[in-house]
Amino acid sequence: MNELTRRGLIFGAAALAAGVVFASVDRVATSAFVRKEPPLQPDATVEIVEFDDSGKRTGKRTVRKVQKTLAEWQVILTTPQFVVTRKAGTEIPYSGELLNEHRAGIFRCVDCDTALFDAKTKFESGTGWPSFWAVLAAENVHERDDFSLGILQREVKCARCDAHLGHVFTDGPDPTGLRYCMNSSALKFFPNRSA
Repeated sequence: MNELTRRGLIFGAAALAAGVVFASVDRVATSAFVRKEPPLQPDATVEIVEFDDSGKRTGKRTVRKVQKTLAEWQVILTTPQFVVTRKAGTEIPYSGELLNEHRAGIFRCVDCDTALFDAKTKFESGTGWPSFWAVLAAENVHERDDFSLGILQREVKCARCDAHLGHVFTDGPDPTGLRYCMNSSALKFFPNRSA
C-alpha cells in the first residue's frame, strides 16, 4: 500500500470516528460521552440571588430546584437549547444569537430564568461565544471539573436547574481575569427598558 493511500485511510478513519463522537444538530455539537440522567430529588432546594430585569439585586431566596426528566426538558426546549443545556453540547463558534448582543440588560438561564450575567460584564473575546468577566452572583452558578474532551476545563452550570451553560477560563480581562465562555442557546437576554 503506498503512502498516499495509507494516509487517506488513516485520516478517513479519524474523520469517521470524529463524526461518531460529535453530531451536529442545528448549530450545536454534542459529545457522545454525556453523563447519565441524574436521579430527581423532589425536595432539593438552593439559595440564589434574585435580580429584576434592570439588573438590580432584589435579595437572596431559598427556592426549590427546577428538576425534570430529560423527556420533559426535550418537550419544552428547542433542539439547540436541549442539546446544550441538558446534553452539555457546545454551539458552533460565531453561530449563537447572543454573540453580538450589546444592549444594557441581563442574561438569564433559558431553562429556569435564574439571573446569570449583566451585559456590563460582556466583552469581545474573539472566541465566537458570548463571554463575560463575572457572574451576577456566585450563588446562581456552580462549577465542576470537566474532562469530557480529554482536557481539564471548568464547566459552569445553573445552580437552580443544573443547565450546562459553558465553561470558565482564566484568560479574561481585568478586574477578574476570568472568561465565562457561554452558549447563546443556554441564555435568554432581557434588555433594560430604563437604560
